[in-house]
Amino acid sequence: MRLDSHQHFWRYSAEQYPWMKPEWPIRRDFLPADLAPLLAKAGLDGAIAVQARQDLKENDFLLGLADKNPLVKGVVGWVDLRSPQVDDQLQKFAAHPKAVGVRHVVQDELDDNFMLLPEFVRGIGRLKAVDLTYDILIYPKQLPAAIRLVEQFPDQPFVLDHLAKPVIRDGLLSPWREQIRELARFPNVCCKVSGMVTEAKWVGWRSDDFRPYFDVVFESFGVERLMYGSDWPVALLAGTYAQVFGLVQAYVPATHHAAFFGGTAAKFYGINVERSQQA
Repeated sequence: MRLDSHQHFWRYSAEQYPWMKPEWPIRRDFLPADLAPLLAKAGLDGAIAVQARQDLKENDFLLGLADKNPLVKGVVGWVDLRSPQVDDQLQKFAAHPKAVGVRHVVQDELDDNFMLLPEFVRGIGRLKAVDLTYDILIYPKQLPAAIRLVEQFPDQPFVLDHLAKPVIRDGLLSPWREQIRELARFPNVCCKVSGMVTEAKWVGWRSDDFRPYFDVVFESFGVERLMYGSDWPVALLAGTYAQVFGLVQAYVPATHHAAFFGGTAAKFYGINVERSQQA
């Protein structure tokens, strides 16, 4: 199965998506019908829909889309991992056959050690029991906390979103490079090669801008723990779907395409043909 491991859907409203700036062209609805022709052109069978709002209603919205659209193979939703009711929230979400993981928008938290707060750590500890993965969404400054968190949960599957958003626009590699290598030492951590064009200069980026970052993650994780993600439609701020796909397609050797463009994501999220046709 060939998969896009990271994309979003939304029905736009300024109230629900305050992080979108007024001048951004993505302030409109983006739904499965918009994604379908892009996946088909890239030769992909489906995608993982990832939360874009920290609201329990987001789970119902995304799972509802998954029920009606076979191209949505899995949903990474949101629960309040710090809540005393986290077990109830997780059980309700995990009961759906296309619920595969959860995510918190840690990048927006003011405390760089947010992931080490006792309440958050307690919530992470609840995921394994309901067979859910965790997507790590952070900036480079939060990598030290991510390393310390992962160290506490050797049996919990984690995946790093967007390479932890390195500062590609300025060509910065260190200390991101060294911290990525440290995080990759943990075999239960995968990484999404996604969200890169929006960390580069939105206008005028070149494919060579990304090669040093590709080199680091492929050397650190190995292709068996890397997965393609478009970050569509956010990526439209800096490039088309075809451009994003083409960047990684040109870099990854053809012998590794099966794993990188679906196999790793399907294994990580527990996606198979039978499961993807349920619900």
